[in-house]
Amino acid sequence: MLVKDVMSTMVLTIGPAHTLRQAARLMAARRIGAAVVLDSDTYGIGILTERDILNSLGAGENPDRETAQSHTTTDVVFATPNWTLDEAAGAMVRGGFRHLVVLDDLEPVGIVSVRDIMRCWSDTSERTPAAA
Repeated sequence: MLVKDVMSTMVLTIGPAHTLRQAARLMAARRIGAAVVLDSDTYGIGILTERDILNSLGAGENPDRETAQSHTTTDVVFATPNWTLDEAAGAMVRGGFRHLVVLDDLEPVGIVSVRDIMRCWSDTSERTPAAA
């Protein structure tokens, strides 16, 4: 199975000047764990995750003053829609992250998460009866 088969195509994109509170509200409203941060000045693509926001709050930072730019991961590993789920899972394990931005022709077209992969694998795996 391929990334394009399981990725979410409803990508939340925010700018680097969004505050962490604004980002958290948008993410919570959509029930998602990550937002793609697009910086039109640098043409950069980054990702802001729920963990980034949590780490900031845990450090006592003000979510109304802290911006996405200050907490965005910019050394992002990108997937393509035609990666296999094994390739995506391997990249996540090697990088220690739970979300991959999916690019097609340098444009974000989706996000695939560990949850997406696990849901797919658990739906397609053979189930064995419980041991007696």
